[in-house]
Amino acid sequence: MPRLSEPALAHGVLGEQPVLKGLRPWQVGDAHAVREAFADPGVQQWHVLRIDDDAEAVAWIEQWAGRWAAEKAASWAVVGDDGEVLGQIGLRRIELDEAKADLSYWMLPAARGRGVAGGAVRTLTDWCFGTLGLHRLVIAHSVRNEQSCRVATKAGFALEGTHRDSMLHADGWHDAHTHARLSGD
Repeated sequence: MPRLSEPALAHGVLGEQPVLKGLRPWQVGDAHAVREAFADPGVQQWHVLRIDDDAEAVAWIEQWAGRWAAEKAASWAVVGDDGEVLGQIGLRRIELDEAKADLSYWMLPAARGRGVAGGAVRTLTDWCFGTLGLHRLVIAHSVRNEQSCRVATKAGFALEGTHRDSMLHADGWHDAHTHARLSGD
């Protein structure tokens, strides 16, 4: 069906998933960190997935290559200088036609409170706007997730509003804050 406007970004623009400062594509050898993350109550509180064994962790890691190739989503391991996995950051609902995506993240307990999440958000945001050419990035989180709210705000994502009962977590429906940045911000 014809569009009334040209797509903002051409399909095929993603190319190969890049390694960025402190961010790299997931590797099968990261399965232990994925299992640790999804066993952590701090991650479980805000995410709906459960990973119980190495096979599930490897499947979670391996599915990202296909999602990147389809230009629909992406995930990077957030790593320290020593290569240790500290968390995850990713793009969800990539829409190249409208040059926008949702940004998500979680950190392992040892990385929390050290500015790691904020640094990862800034790095990925800079790449999305500066290299990829996205126009809009969105961070949505439960209004009860005060840490995520601080990360988004400190990374320059303005609070745009609250969506009632828009996230289903293990303990029920949560209202969600929506934060966003534009490439010109």
